[in-house]
Amino acid sequence: MLRFLTAGESHGQAELAILEGIPVGLSVTEEIIQKDLDKRRGGAGRGGRGLIEKDKVKILSGVRLGKTIGSPIALLVENSDFQNWKVTMSVHPPSEQTSHLREVSNPRPGHADLAGALKYGFSDIRNVIERSSARETIMRVAIGSICRRFLSEFNIQIDSRIIRIGKMEIPDNSQIEEIIIRALKKKDTLGGVIQIIARNVPPGLGSYVHWDRKLDGLIARALMSIPSVKAVEIGDGITNAGKFGSQVHDEIYYDEKYLRKTNHAGGLEGGVTNGEDIVCRVYHKPLSTLGNPFNTINLQTKKSVKAVVERSDICVVPRAGVISEAMIAFVLSDVLLEKFGSDNLNDIKKNYQNYLRRIKI
Repeated sequence: MLRFLTAGESHGQAELAILEGIPVGLSVTEEIIQKDLDKRRGGAGRGGRGLIEKDKVKILSGVRLGKTIGSPIALLVENSDFQNWKVTMSVHPPSEQTSHLREVSNPRPGHADLAGALKYGFSDIRNVIERSSARETIMRVAIGSICRRFLSEFNIQIDSRIIRIGKMEIPDNSQIEEIIIRALKKKDTLGGVIQIIARNVPPGLGSYVHWDRKLDGLIARALMSIPSVKAVEIGDGITNAGKFGSQVHDEIYYDEKYLRKTNHAGGLEGGVTNGEDIVCRVYHKPLSTLGNPFNTINLQTKKSVKAVVERSDICVVPRAGVISEAMIAFVLSDVLLEKFGSDNLNDIKKNYQNYLRRIKI
């Protein structure tokens, strides 16, 4: 069983993660993880933070001589912007702190600001902003990179592509920057849709026996936990809802293995993989920080004011695919370990090959 925890605030000293359950013998290096972190860092629509942070990862434990040793893997990414925060706090009294340090009392509609302040009893929304920030996803990507490395031992591959930004279908990436620049000039933000595909996933992962072990539910939960994601689709779930069953279900054939000519189900039936590609789509809302802020209510005065304007991206979609890939990699690694699990990678691979021989793949 895999589990992970992240810790850290957006402008704190560092972002941290602990991943437990990766078996002994997996090759993992900082360079492997860094490739995915660089994907998250780049892309059109990035705000000013992207110019500051280098997002260099350090492996603190769980790996020796480039191989996992079975103990929890600890990861660290230092926040370069923390130095700016420290300097500003030491120079200015609280009443003169810069915009990203001052006490925040005007919650942004669409963000965790108000709900978080009410939940914990904060008068300063900064306490909510610092942890609810999407900066936390850097550690999910780092963890997902290790899980992706584990899945590659079984030839399972995960990738993603942008389907839509705003209302515009994206056949290729050439239009993305122009669309985002238009939103920037309007002081607005954009959402969009990303498709994630996991290939070479064997049938039989997940379960139909209990609700909390259904793989489609686990995937939906993982993807919905990503900041700004407001809907998750598996296969053609949204369009399937408006069709007849005769137009939707994937007929079964056999040619040395079970196969389908269509994949409307997105590789999952009854909460279990069926051997086809797992296909998911995530729907990102436009980001909540607007250059022309919405009306809101000040927490102290209860009077109508304009929402706070925080440093923010214009559109997260161009760099968010790797976050969804990471979450699916974690979920698939977990269910694969559940089915074929052992403390040693070689033992897991033997169990996996025995299973494939039994189902004749």
